[in-house]
Amino acid sequence: MEQMIARFPEQLQDALRLVEGFTYHKHSHPLRQVLISGLGGSGIGGHFVQELVADACKVPIFVNKGYDAPRWVGRHTLAICSSYSGNTEETLSVFDQIAPTGAKVVCVTSGGQLLERARVQGFDAAVLPGGWSSPRACLGYSVVAQLGVLRAARLISGRIFREIEAARKLLAREQEDIRKRAQKLAGFLADKFPVLYCADTREAIAVRWRQQINENAKMLCWHHVLPEMNHNELVGWRDPQPRIAAVWLRHRDDHPRTAVRMDIVKEIVEHFAGASIEVYSKGKTPAERTFYLIHLGDWVSFYLAQQRQVDPVEIRVIDYLKAELAKIG
Repeated sequence: MEQMIARFPEQLQDALRLVEGFTYHKHSHPLRQVLISGLGGSGIGGHFVQELVADACKVPIFVNKGYDAPRWVGRHTLAICSSYSGNTEETLSVFDQIAPTGAKVVCVTSGGQLLERARVQGFDAAVLPGGWSSPRACLGYSVVAQLGVLRAARLISGRIFREIEAARKLLAREQEDIRKRAQKLAGFLADKFPVLYCADTREAIAVRWRQQINENAKMLCWHHVLPEMNHNELVGWRDPQPRIAAVWLRHRDDHPRTAVRMDIVKEIVEHFAGASIEVYSKGKTPAERTFYLIHLGDWVSFYLAQQRQVDPVEIRVIDYLKAELAKIG
């Protein structure tokens, strides 16, 4: 896992080269919406795509994380099925449902049943490099490939790829500092229950941190976004919670009112939480700031695993679940 995380800047570079050679067959109908379907490490890529091009994509983007496709999927839909292994049963279920709808279907995968079904039915596929033992470590490939599909469909421009290249350079330049910062954060969180808070426009970052802490460090945590948590969860902060550490994932360009809310809520929460810490992103563009916090969070989860003396790659409980599901058929 340490090697996979360390290679993240190189992965972004490789992914940017990969999408340049992507072949996309033009769809016969105008596209009016995008559906991205995937789960876990493959599904979170869709959320990052949704947020990174929210102000640039010409049509709305919806992210689906289940067995069923929305009924509105049809010939005016670009449907991206994302599964690194190509064998995610929920994503395969969605693929089978959307295949006959007339939607423009594109698969993002390294192989497996998804790639096989795409080729049999004549759908485009962005084929990712195989051999990675942990699909969650392939986020760079997933995000960039999905963005490549949107560009090929002429729903976004190439600007985001220039921003991702700048983000790659930032991560390569800041790698040592990011690791030191992550080690300190892991020490701060090691014996705590992390609660992650961020602006609603950057929720994918909090989800990524939560998922990485879950899988790599084998820890429970939760997240919420502002301003929504001001209308519900805030009232739950009433009793002392000495084991909880509130982590505020922040950006200098958060909405001004959201930033003010976060300042006030932080003061309230600190009366009850056992610990509280602000984590600011670095970078000039939203893409740079996003990938900076992605990389920082990945390292935090790795160092938490070290402190807890657990294997960050091992996911035996998920393997058990899949085995039990396979018995049922």
